[in-house]
Amino acid sequence: FPGLLDISAHVQHDVFSKYGLLPGNAILAEDKHLPLYNELIENYEVTYIAGGATQNSIRVCQWMLQDKGKCAYSGCVGDDKFAQELRAAAHRDGVDVHYMVNAEKPTGTCAVCIEGKERSLVANLSAANDFKISHMETDDMKAVLNASTVCYSSGFFLTVSPDTALMVGKHCAEHNKIYSLKLAAPFIIEFFRQHVDALLPYVDFLF
Repeated sequence: FPGLLDISAHVQHDVFSKYGLLPGNAILAEDKHLPLYNELIENYEVTYIAGGATQNSIRVCQWMLQDKGKCAYSGCVGDDKFAQELRAAAHRDGVDVHYMVNAEKPTGTCAVCIEGKERSLVANLSAANDFKISHMETDDMKAVLNASTVCYSSGFFLTVSPDTALMVGKHCAEHNKIYSLKLAAPFIIEFFRQHVDALLPYVDFLF
């Protein structure tokens, strides 16, 4: 659940200075960072990667299985060029994607600014924060969930749609499937403990 389009580029140091970026750091985009994404595309040779913590894990799992389409992923995207790039990037990696589309917000992106051996990440979550449980009630997603044997989500998703995570957890328990959860960050426990506690009875593997 919720993924981002990584826009990765080797940049000059002035990009770090202009946007106040620090090597080895990761931040959420503020208004001052919003021009960065198009600036990378216009001025540098960029690589598009299907990113976000959970989507990255699904890509690795797909690579390990070496059987195209074995892994499916869902998140929320906008109706824009970045959504098209995100789909294409995921498909190149063999992942079967079933994105929810929110046409009112742009697709979530993460600028990956690389200078030498260091990088700095700037994430603009946007539509990635708008996943709704209603998407899981579509025929398409019902088919994906029914066909699954293992389901995985990150603790970050509990800040977006905890009811979806709980529904998937219960589905796995009822159908003798594996449900795994990664806590992701200390703030998930600190501020979203009630959602974690509600989900834990359905979790087979906790990371």
